[in-house]
Amino acid sequence: MENEINTKDIGDKIVRVLKTIFDPEIPVDIYELGLIYDVLVNEKFEVKIIMTLTTPNCPVAETLPVEVEEKIMSINEVKSAKVEITFDPPWSKNLISDEAKLELGLL
Repeated sequence: MENEINTKDIGDKIVRVLKTIFDPEIPVDIYELGLIYDVLVNEKFEVKIIMTLTTPNCPVAETLPVEVEEKIMSINEVKSAKVEITFDPPWSKNLISDEAKLELGLL
């Protein structure tokens, strides 16, 4: 039971960290923008982030996944972090949180 609490706590910390990473073209963090599809944390505190980009030829395609991995690794309990990029399903404006849509004037 203790591990479950710890992995959930780590998951919460990861989400907080993801909310500090911003898309360079849209002034919204990558979590609220809907670029994060899944955050997986196992009992060894190895993290896998499944995410997408706004487009396959996004200008930060090379640097954003590295930034995500580095920031996740800055969490003390995390032993490893791997980002997997997927375009299935492709990103769309429908994935943006209502809070971010409001901020962007889309609501």
